[in-house]
Parts: sequence; structure tokens; C-alpha cells
Amino acid sequence: MTIEDIEVGAQEIRLHLGDAPVQLPKPVAELARVVAANRKGHATIGALAPSPWLFPGGQPGRPISTTQLTQRLNQLGIRPNQACSTALFQLATEIPAAILARTLGIHTDVAVAWQRLSAGDWATYAAEVSQRPVRTDQHPASNT
Repeated sequence: MTIEDIEVGAQEIRLHLGDAPVQLPKPVAELARVVAANRKGHATIGALAPSPWLFPGGQPGRPISTTQLTQRLNQLGIRPNQACSTALFQLATEIPAAILARTLGIHTDVAVAWQRLSAGDWATYAAEVSQRPVRTDQHPASNT
């Protein structure tokens, strides 16, 4: 992630990971604000230009390695691997494997395995979608 991926507004902080930015909830937003303002890394000491990376690494122009970032987070009591697995597990219980695979960019077989492990049932997803109220403010595209 680069510093440009964090959008700091007057009232909210957004994270750009794809096409549409995601508004961060209060506790995470404040952490993002602090990290963006106080980026540190060996490569930032005496650098002629600020590093574009949100988490600068030990070499100029390079981000921190996954292993190093994981170690730092573990020292703070944050277990990113467990959190990622938990999030995937929760998603697999709520949405069909095909949508999970397409959304996360993972292979369909992996998404199906996650769904089986989580005992997710895509039929409940389909039922929920069918019960959503129809929006009246949407207009069909005209072919003129």
C-alpha cells in the first residue's frame, strides 16, 4: 500500500484498495491516520524524497516485507493470519462460493472448500437477496 491509498478527510478516512474507496470505522481510521503521519523505516532515514509506501522497508523505494510486517504486528498482539482466516470463514458462510472467488480473486475450488468448512449455504444468500426491497429510484437504461 502506498500513502496515496489512504484518503484523509475532515470527518472520515478512506482506504483505496480497488475501484471504490472503503470508509474505515473509527478505531481503524485513527490508526490509519497515525500510521500515515508517522511512517518509519530504515529507508526513510536521510532519504532525499519521502517514501511512497505506507510501510517503508529497509531498502529505498521498497515496502516492508510481509514477514517483517507480520512480526511487528505479532509483537503488538495482532495476529493477521488468524484475522484473515476468520474473515474468509465468515464470508464463506454468507455468500456463494462463485461470488467469493470472483470478489477475492481466488480459485473457485478454494472458495468451495472454505464454504464447506464454514458450513455456508448459498441458498440462504439467494433467499436473502430475493427478499430485499425493490428500489424505485433505479431507471432501466433506454435504447434511444
